[in-house]
Amino acid sequence: MGKVTLQIPRPSPRQELFLADTHRYIAFGGARGGGKSWAVRMKAALMALRYPGIRIMIVRRTYPELRQNHILPMIGLLQGIAAYRDSTREMTFADGSMIAFRYCRNIADLDKFQGTETDVLFIDEATQFPEEMYDRIKACVRGVNSFPKRIYLTCNPGGVGHGWVKRLFIDKAMKPGENADEYVFIRSLVTDNAALMKSDPGYIRKLEALPSKLRRAWLEGDWDIFEGQFFEEFTDDAAHYQDRLYTHVIEPFEVPPDWKLYRSFDFGYSKPFSCDWWAIDYEGRAYLILQLYGCTGPNEGVKWDPDRIFREIHKIETEHRWLRGKQIFGVADPSIWDASRGEAIIEAADRHYVFFQPGDNKRLPGWMQCHYRLAFDEDGKPMVYFFQTCKHAIRTLPLLTYSEHSPEDLDTSQEDHFADSFRYFCMNRPIRPTLPPTAETKGDDPLNLLADQKKYKQYTYY
Repeated sequence: MGKVTLQIPRPSPRQELFLADTHRYIAFGGARGGGKSWAVRMKAALMALRYPGIRIMIVRRTYPELRQNHILPMIGLLQGIAAYRDSTREMTFADGSMIAFRYCRNIADLDKFQGTETDVLFIDEATQFPEEMYDRIKACVRGVNSFPKRIYLTCNPGGVGHGWVKRLFIDKAMKPGENADEYVFIRSLVTDNAALMKSDPGYIRKLEALPSKLRRAWLEGDWDIFEGQFFEEFTDDAAHYQDRLYTHVIEPFEVPPDWKLYRSFDFGYSKPFSCDWWAIDYEGRAYLILQLYGCTGPNEGVKWDPDRIFREIHKIETEHRWLRGKQIFGVADPSIWDASRGEAIIEAADRHYVFFQPGDNKRLPGWMQCHYRLAFDEDGKPMVYFFQTCKHAIRTLPLLTYSEHSPEDLDTSQEDHFADSFRYFCMNRPIRPTLPPTAETKGDDPLNLLADQKKYKQYTYY
């Protein structure tokens, strides 16, 4: 066989970074129109020609998308170089390399991947895939050979997979067994796609005309906001924080000793639990000051059983200077009083002198109370702030989306354990929808405490 030459258009600088990167996990995108699908096709074809005998798989959510975005363009690109067989949806090369085209609409489709092995995996529009699908499909990347083992993703903000893609590639909030050094994100915007800008100059104007949230996600590639976001008020904007405007996340300060303290708790029988400590200032404004967050399920890392959870809570409350010797009002999910599964969870709490009252578990009124606290007043202040050290609250709250079945409720299939704890706390201290400040009630701004407290010993519990 003679030497095969593939002529391709010159990639954009961002596409070139994607084509050249050799990390194990490479994500590419961030906004609509960034030339992601083209980059997938080019990289797959180049690797098939570079490594004789390599096995490559391209996955999309539906077959029509797969055919339109990859199969038909690659048949044209590789005409005379590789042969496509529609019955197997595979493209084979004379050197033994193979590109398989697969789709995965739902959990049932995952059975098609059982026993499949590939050296290189491409998942196009990865944020359309739930994390369970991603975990099952990526398990196909294996094999005892010398070929590179890589996973390439393309993605935009939004979609059912927004949370896990953002966690891995944007926030680098890794779980046990995940190595942040293996992950890289290459950001590409529509303005990086010279071919699209030339062929459709009106496309960017269409993105600019979108509603604010969609414009920020699809045009600017903003991963902190997306359509369907349940707590769209929540913002962690460091630039705004310097002006003390429109942020919920602040630097920790020394909690005044006479502020009231609360503890809220959500257990989560097979998922993470969240225990959260709140301080209340003289205006009734709440501050999430500490958080204990861990896993109770067998597949979520080190398991915390109830005795370990409440033993640690008791230790924190007897040792931490903000909590030691103080009266703490506890509120928890009423389900921890349920003894139908054996010993009620509350009995373990009682053994360790951690006391709770049953929280009001009404969902929609509870979510409204959360929204009321997150809302900003005319001075740019909400009724709740989060210390920067409470990372799990800050990570999970902005990722939650609405339920497809109950439009006013939260999708409970997500990591909503802090949100539930937040809800119990808010229902325990309900507020009116608006609390306009007056000259008599304003008092000293608690955030001024930061100016005099340059030294802060960080206490973070995970």
